[in-house]
Formats: sequence, structure tokens, C-alpha cells
Amino acid sequence: MNIVLWILQVLLALLFLFAGGTKLVMSAEALSQPQTPNQVMLPVTLIRLIGVFEFLGGLGLLLPGLFRIKQYLTPLAALGLAIIMIGAVVFTAMGGAIGVAVTNVVILLLLLFVAYGRWRLAPHGSRLK
Repeated sequence: MNIVLWILQVLLALLFLFAGGTKLVMSAEALSQPQTPNQVMLPVTLIRLIGVFEFLGGLGLLLPGLFRIKQYLTPLAALGLAIIMIGAVVFTAMGGAIGVAVTNVVILLLLLFVAYGRWRLAPHGSRLK
């Protein structure tokens, strides 16, 4: 179980580091352009704040386990990212992008699995496989 959780943590961390980093480096004009006709538009400042949280959450999925310091932060990072994904599901569904909303639900479920797994099934530092 530990190996499965590590694989999920790395993949999810890469996803959120990329998504958060992109929101931080894109221009304000690019962030304010609607991608779909019914997309719910958010203020650029809020999008950048979400990007910061995504980037930090991605780091939180990896760094505590890698450095073996404050390992209780990994499930908390997964739960924080899950909250962001709940918002993503709601806003993408409101915008009519149901396919993207379904993808976001899958990511949400994976984050919840990592949170539960690192909290109960195979906490960092345990030798369970």
C-alpha cells in the first residue's frame, strides 16, 4: 500500500505543481480569457491565490515524506487540495464542462484516498507494504 500511495502522491504532486505554477506565471490577460462559452470567470487575484495553494499543496504531498519531517502534513495537504477540487468540480459543472468536472471528481477521489491512506492505512514511517 505504501508504494501505491507514493505513486499517487508523486503523480498528484506533479499535477498540482504544474497547475499552480502555471496560474502563477501566466499573464493576467491570459488568466482572464474564458476558455469555454459558459465558463464562470473568477478574479485574477483569486486565481493566483488558488495557484499558490495548489503549488504549496503539491509540495505538501511530497516533502514531508521525503524529508521525514512533520509527516502529518501529507494527509492535510491532500485534504486541502481536495477542498480546492470540490470548488473546481462545482465551477466546471456550472460552466457546462461536464467532462472536465468528471476528471476533477476522479482527482478529488484520489486525493481523498491519499489522505485516508496516509492517515490510517500506511502512515509515513510505518513499514506496511
